[in-house]
Amino acid sequence: METRLIPQQALEPGEQYRFHFDMTKCIGCHCCEVACNEQNNNPPDMNWRRVGEIEGGVYPFTQRFYLSMGCNHCLEPSCLEGCPVDAYTKDTLTGIVQHSADACIGCQYCTWNCQYGVPQYNPERGVVGKCDMCYGRLSEGREPACVNACPEQAIQIEVVDIAAWKTDFVQLGNAPGMPTANHTVSTTRITLPENLPTEIQKADYARVRPEHSHMPLVIMTVLTQLSVGAFVSVWMMALLGKTALLGLGAAAAFGVANLALGASTLHLGRPIHAYRALKMWRRSWLSREVLLFTLFAGAASVYAGALWFGLPGTALLGGVTGLLGVAGITASAYIYLVPARPSWNSKHTPGEFLLAGAILGPLFLAAFTPYDKLLLMAAMAAAGAQLLNQGAKFLWLTRSDEFELKASSRLLSNDLERHFILRFALLVLGGLILPALGYAVPGLLLALAGELLGRYLFFVSVVPKNMAASFFSGRAA
Repeated sequence: METRLIPQQALEPGEQYRFHFDMTKCIGCHCCEVACNEQNNNPPDMNWRRVGEIEGGVYPFTQRFYLSMGCNHCLEPSCLEGCPVDAYTKDTLTGIVQHSADACIGCQYCTWNCQYGVPQYNPERGVVGKCDMCYGRLSEGREPACVNACPEQAIQIEVVDIAAWKTDFVQLGNAPGMPTANHTVSTTRITLPENLPTEIQKADYARVRPEHSHMPLVIMTVLTQLSVGAFVSVWMMALLGKTALLGLGAAAAFGVANLALGASTLHLGRPIHAYRALKMWRRSWLSREVLLFTLFAGAASVYAGALWFGLPGTALLGGVTGLLGVAGITASAYIYLVPARPSWNSKHTPGEFLLAGAILGPLFLAAFTPYDKLLLMAAMAAAGAQLLNQGAKFLWLTRSDEFELKASSRLLSNDLERHFILRFALLVLGGLILPALGYAVPGLLLALAGELLGRYLFFVSVVPKNMAASFFSGRAA
């Protein structure tokens, strides 16, 4: 009997298309990968469909299986929910999650949100791309390229009843070597071999590498936090009646804010379209961050000008400026609270971001104004809290039973050990010892270096959830 690789009947209300992958048939030939790349004209190192390997058993009775995955066209797609420019849509007729390269600005937020690693950034084009089930071919009644190329017919397109699948996906949508389908309700149905070994895991389970450093974001996040901390310090000093050179300090902090916001666009693949990031402020934390920091910059410019010219009645304006800045930092932290990046997804992230501003802001203002013990004491208190926060985070990572968290601690204590130790040394010297001795400028420089290094470690030490890779290739760092 001939196997139907694509549905022959029309979709009914409450139904959508999905992939069915039969692990018992897959031989790991990678024909589906090659066909997908040829169909979509992707470079060799970018695979919208990937073949991973899982293995288990005890020598000499070991087994290896292959896992071919494209986009799972989830019922609750996390890539869609976080996109600041609404580049993702879930097709109302087919249920296929589609991505618009024209709308995309290359912020890469979706690549962090998806626990399967489906959206992939193309640096040559400056946009993200992903599997769309070969929507054009499917609408013409032809199989997707991966389905057509598989010599074993291990991949098929099926119709799924959405309501029924919300009950069945736990049993039929999960497989070894993949993150749990619970988070986004993946629609891919997977047929597993019978009698799988009990101890089965990804072939690349022990291979952990540092992630991309995202240096524009390192600079942007730390400098915006410095600027906010400085404006909050300016406002508090003004309330205490200490007004000497506050206008100069506020003007300098405003300059730092502009530098930070300018650096943020360097992270985008298409910076000329950065304004689009404001579009989805009702849903996306990235849009909220952009909106709040834009409002903060506007309020900060007015507040700094009022202080520079000695205008009266600036207390309310200073409070609004500080509030917008703190809200911006909070929104910035919430961008990283995503289940697909476990070491980011904790209370330590907003703590780290807010405390960075509380350390650097007072030190920055102290460098532009006459020595004030209150500023240096505030910076020291925040530095002590940051030490506790970072120490508690590392202890949490080390003691966790979750692979990704444990692997992050392993990166910090092995591959990144020198950076990790230096980060703490700079924080102690710049945030505690030098301020205690009254040295604001050297303290600021070392503390700033420490927070920049800490933010670098924040990005490179995260171990994302993902599907299995092949034993030999692994994923690029």
